[in-house]
Amino acid sequence: MRRVALSGLLGTAVEFYDFLVYGTIAALVFGDLFFPGADPAVGTIAAFGTFAAGYVARPLGGIIFGHFGDRLGRKSMMLLTMTLMGSGSFLIGVLPTYGTIGVWAPVLLVALRVVQGIAIGGEWGGATLMIVEHAEHSRSSRRGLWSSFTQLGGPLGSVISAGVVTLLSALPDGQFRTWGWRVPFLLSVVLLAVGLFVRLRVAESPLFTQAKREPLDRTPIVEVLRRPKPVLLAACVGIGAFTSQSLLTGFMISYAVGHGYSRPQVLTAVTVASCAALLVLPVASALSDRVGRRPVVLAGAVLSVVLAFPVLALVNSGSPGLLILALCLGLGVAQSTMYGPLGALLTEMFGTRVRYTGASLGYQAATLVGAGFSPMLASSLLAAYDGSSTPVSLLLCAGGAITALTVWRLRETHTDALDSAAPRAAVPSQARTSS
Repeated sequence: MRRVALSGLLGTAVEFYDFLVYGTIAALVFGDLFFPGADPAVGTIAAFGTFAAGYVARPLGGIIFGHFGDRLGRKSMMLLTMTLMGSGSFLIGVLPTYGTIGVWAPVLLVALRVVQGIAIGGEWGGATLMIVEHAEHSRSSRRGLWSSFTQLGGPLGSVISAGVVTLLSALPDGQFRTWGWRVPFLLSVVLLAVGLFVRLRVAESPLFTQAKREPLDRTPIVEVLRRPKPVLLAACVGIGAFTSQSLLTGFMISYAVGHGYSRPQVLTAVTVASCAALLVLPVASALSDRVGRRPVVLAGAVLSVVLAFPVLALVNSGSPGLLILALCLGLGVAQSTMYGPLGALLTEMFGTRVRYTGASLGYQAATLVGAGFSPMLASSLLAAYDGSSTPVSLLLCAGGAITALTVWRLRETHTDALDSAAPRAAVPSQARTSS
């Protein structure tokens, strides 16, 4: 279990490192380097547009790798997705800018983001399923706690990416724009090598090995979409966590720098908040093993709505200390409480033979809606409303509200057995007895 959990942690850390490095660098310099000549606000929106392109590709990756993961196995897909992610990030690090190759620079940037998005679309599902299914096979009653290792990769990747970018942002502006921004992308090769070394030593999921003896009549995606309700519920329940994550990391860097904070101050705040998340995530996940997934996720969603306006007010104060407090509350506490139990919850909503496809599709659809378009939408609203933070707070409220309302439509799953090969129906909580 420790080796499997470590493999999931490293995979998600690579995923979030790559994506958050891009979001951070996009907020700082990509508008000038890849979209020169545009109004600064338009350049930032365009840079976040390429950020969204990676998210648009994620559901496709969930379908592709989910299909082969449910057909061939979890382990081989985990190795392939990690390789594609790390390679895509490295290639962004050596990509010529607009000043060198013209319009091909943004075209290639978008293409590499799409490749990354497809790979990441299959990464989370494989890593999480391996952990949860191994925990079930070992008769562990702590599926939520074990699955939190995958979720911990998010703040860990954020800490690493923010730390690396913070160090490099101390360079003179000319050096950072010339070569400093490339270093974080090139360093992803190190995480890739460590992750592959660990994953090569992990055994295939025992639940998948058993369930594979029962052939599916249809392809996994067809089987899942025949009963789309679990996928829709899985997507909606994750929107709040991803909206908060996206707005309070990559977008917040651009927003806070525009409000007078220095880059090191903002990156330090993101790093401290991510460290707080490393503490809150396993606590929330372990608590969900005791009281259930629904109450914990609901508590995080309600807290996210309640804190939406106070968090932006603290950021607008101009105080570096209050900026740290704001991100610790919004990202380290509220978002982490929603996100911690999500891995166990989504895997428990599907049967073994379609679990990779179903959980991946639901999760990646949530990232697309919650995280993919939020920075671009928030940047557009800021430009339209003369820099007012109210639209950003309303976006945070909307994400938390969608998650809270969806939780009411879910039944509790933390005591369910996972050895069923058939797809599960995520029935409303009121129908729990009849189910």
